[in-house]
Amino acid sequence: MKKWFVTLVLATMVLALAACQAKDKPKEDAAEDKLEKVTMVLDWTPNTNHTGLYVAEAQGFFKDQGLDVEIIQPGDAGADQLVASGKADFGISYQEAITLARTQGVPLVSVAAIIQHNTSGFASPKAKEIATPKDFEGKTYGGWGSPIEKAVIETIMKADGGDVAKMDIINAGDADFFTMTEKDIDFAWIYYGWTGVEAELRGKDINMVYLTDYSDKLDYYTPVLSTSEKMMDEKSDIVKKMVAAVAKGYEYAIENPEDAANILLVAAPDLSQDLVINSQKWLADKYQDDAEQWGVQKLDVWKNYADWMTENGVLEGDFDPEQAFTNEFLPKK
Repeated sequence: MKKWFVTLVLATMVLALAACQAKDKPKEDAAEDKLEKVTMVLDWTPNTNHTGLYVAEAQGFFKDQGLDVEIIQPGDAGADQLVASGKADFGISYQEAITLARTQGVPLVSVAAIIQHNTSGFASPKAKEIATPKDFEGKTYGGWGSPIEKAVIETIMKADGGDVAKMDIINAGDADFFTMTEKDIDFAWIYYGWTGVEAELRGKDINMVYLTDYSDKLDYYTPVLSTSEKMMDEKSDIVKKMVAAVAKGYEYAIENPEDAANILLVAAPDLSQDLVINSQKWLADKYQDDAEQWGVQKLDVWKNYADWMTENGVLEGDFDPEQAFTNEFLPKK
């Protein structure tokens, strides 16, 4: 066969393939254009609290629901403010933040609990010998300046026979737990699923005092998936689709923690691989825990925590727990 003929045949095949691809591309673009654009704002930099979102994006769960979701970080404004103002459609928030917001007339609503029980607590290097809340006496706590911090510490100290007046509280801002506890600060408030796991990987022995060990009222939802009343009223179909996709993302992370961790690492490559994988494994059975399905919230949890806030002087104004959350958008099981 002549060389020129072979060349002609190959060129014809290439042109035909390019023509087919050109025909398909408008179809793909049209499909993309039909997707509803949605903005999802995080509460912080990407971490394993957020894995289900990145799984939903990578596995096509958002697209399956007809959504084109942009996941962004909050910047100076903060997730709650962006969602409340309509500059973002959904956000990562916390029960305590939504409770306070609603007493100030900010119409934020929690549509799913990302983690079923409160996994936070007060951590300290083991050498500080802080095993229970009473051991806070004579020690220094490093916090971020919220009145809730002192109220929480006082509550669990009282439950353990301690006196909050016998300890010091200083504002440490966003200082790293490991850095701050090397010197003048004895303990700080952390999520074990991230900072506690990091301590394990660093070979740092720490003691944990979990809030839920000393007060049922401190077993609140943190974090949660939030939206605005306006979104619920005007775009309820989008809210339902979003929650369905996110639920599927977290269910995947529950069943496949290592795969889910690797998906998060692709989205946030600057994170430590060991930390993300080990944190994901630790959190896998915490997302749903003892709930009948991922995302479910209970009225008693919202009411009890608001009552605690009121009793401790950190909540003023009217609060209706039934308006602060809903399970209506969760997938039917």
